[in-house]
Amino acid sequence: MTTWHIILIASAATLALKLAGHLVPAGFLERERPARIADLLTVALLSALIAVQTLAAGSSIVIDARVPAVIVAAALYALRVPFVVVVIVAAAVAAGIRAFS
Repeated sequence: MTTWHIILIASAATLALKLAGHLVPAGFLERERPARIADLLTVALLSALIAVQTLAAGSSIVIDARVPAVIVAAALYALRVPFVVVVIVAAAVAAGIRAFS
């Protein structure tokens, strides 16, 4: 199986999932439990993406300037600092650590 086969299969699966989503009745999605699961699933997937992008380099775990930058960003976000400021400060922290190491 080539890379193009995998891309085509993944694309078809994604399209099928999107189309299946339109078949779910709106009343089902408005109930409390499915709405809560959808909210929690979104947070879990975003957290996993952040962890992978922060700690992974290929197939190994790497602790570098990204980790303190994410910690600073999380702290600033918890203090309800505007998001643009959080991104700029986190980028500055990562750049500063990389400049001195």
